Amino acid sequence: MTATASKFEGFIALAFPEKGMSEEAFFEFCQLNRELKIERNSAGEIIIMSPTGTKTGGWNSELNIELGIWNRTYKLGKTFDSSTGFKLPNGATYGPDAAWVLHEKWDALSPNEQEGFAPIVPDFVAEIRSKSDTLKSIQEKIAEFMACGCRLAWLIDPILQITTVYHADGNEVETPFDQILGGGDVLPGFEVVLADLFQ
Repeated sequence: MTATASKFEGFIALAFPEKGMSEEAFFEFCQLNRELKIERNSAGEIIIMSPTGTKTGGWNSELNIELGIWNRTYKLGKTFDSSTGFKLPNGATYGPDAAWVLHEKWDALSPNEQEGFAPIVPDFVAEIRSKSDTLKSIQEKIAEFMACGCRLAWLIDPILQITTVYHADGNEVETPFDQILGGGDVLPGFEVVLADLFQ
């Protein structure tokens, strides 16, 4: 099997003919390259990204801490960090910077499904834009999550100091970093002010 490689800003995409890498082979490939963040889009292209910058990694950690504290209080589901891959119905496998899944959906998976890249669409995802990310690439990734059934997504842009909130009904709202960002009906009671969190 021969792959063709294309370089994009911040990452490399490997294209395999006819989506030639199986789910098992792709999972093993990711396990053998744990120092990299690896995803696969719906066209079968494997996207290889370098580790995130330190500042972005710190922001990612802070957001996941807040989400985890909220989840321990409300106990409605499970939280996942950026090292977690989710297999979407369209064939893509992505690892959002933060994700949350209702208990009922997670518990419906078999133990084997939970061990690999779970075939499940998170109820909530968040993506934090780094300097190496193009806005368009993150927007497209979030659009795929929403089209597959995600109920709430945040595109957090520290460069513009704006978070775009995506809702299941197609509504999009921009929230400045100095305003309260809430989880609505999906994450009831979850609120953060990113200007305070991302200092």
